[in-house]
Amino acid sequence: MRIDQLRRHGGACALMAVMLMAGCERSEPAVVPPAPQVSVLTLAPSRLELTDDLPGRVAALRVAEIRPQVSGIVLHRSFEQGSEVRAGQPLFQIDPAPFKAEVDIAAAALQRATVGLERARVQVARLQPLVKSDAVSRQVYDNAVFQHDQAVAEVAQARATLARRTLDLKFATVEAPIPGRVDQALVTEGALVGGSDGNPMARVQQIDQVYVDVRQPASSLASLRKALALRQAEAGDGLPVAILRDDGKPYDTTGRVLFSGISVDPGTGDVLLRILVDNPQRDLLPGMFVRARVPRTSYADALTLPQQAVVRVGGQPQVWTLDGNDQASLKPVELGELVDRCYRVGAGLEAGQKIVVEGMDRLSEGVPVAARDWPVSKPTATTMR
Repeated sequence: MRIDQLRRHGGACALMAVMLMAGCERSEPAVVPPAPQVSVLTLAPSRLELTDDLPGRVAALRVAEIRPQVSGIVLHRSFEQGSEVRAGQPLFQIDPAPFKAEVDIAAAALQRATVGLERARVQVARLQPLVKSDAVSRQVYDNAVFQHDQAVAEVAQARATLARRTLDLKFATVEAPIPGRVDQALVTEGALVGGSDGNPMARVQQIDQVYVDVRQPASSLASLRKALALRQAEAGDGLPVAILRDDGKPYDTTGRVLFSGISVDPGTGDVLLRILVDNPQRDLLPGMFVRARVPRTSYADALTLPQQAVVRVGGQPQVWTLDGNDQASLKPVELGELVDRCYRVGAGLEAGQKIVVEGMDRLSEGVPVAARDWPVSKPTATTMR
């Protein structure tokens, strides 16, 4: 009986040993975690132009206030209010009758002075041989010469008076001194006007070209002057500026920077910037508020990276980069301007390097990663607002 128990126990132990050995043979190896999935961007240089959108006000190229140069009654107006006029076009007609009369009087006075001059000339010519032969006294001859000289002066005075009266007659027709768009008439027919009036008769504003005056911080003046000098050296003209509508779309015209102010507003710290803009369609009217997209600076080979690729450790900007074996490494970087959610790289990175844009939270120093491209379209011109 004891032998049977041993046999039974021994068989059970053998069976357990076999099962344990089989279990060990079926055990799986330790699981290796997969490499982190990240999106990467390869840095490539591109031209980057930075601009500022600045508010500005439109001003006419030239403004002429139409004022009378003679006094009289306005007979009629010769223009449609709000229309385009050319230089020299009649605008108002002042009653010319008094001035025509003055011209006739001056013409008669000139004729009388001319007759007197001719008589004095004949008298001098008659007495000249007589004084040589002592037939008349020297005093008589000198008096004749003096009368002749006085007659010459009277003719000159009469001619000048006639010219002045003729000019007054011309001034009775009030003309536009410059081409442009005439505003509303400020006087009506029958009004008495004069050269000493404080109010103009109308205003003419030349708006085929207009000025846009904007103000920008004085701190941006150095970069603007540098860009303006570069443009002058390359193209020989002013710095191009786009004028924007209310919806942000540009007008179908381009302006150019003429100059920047020489004084800084002590209250705001801004300087004046004047822009000359072609206005063939008359879309820009004096007094309008617009926005001007002014170039700030440009970089021929700028490196840019998305804002989300930057991590800050202790307040210092750093980015995750990948080496040739797709192993992650954290590197410090110097950042430039932030525009359109992208930083310009100042220093710390080079063209061709791969930087991690997405998936940084699963990275550690030296860990290999599974990288995929992060698609992005880089702009060539960026606006700083």
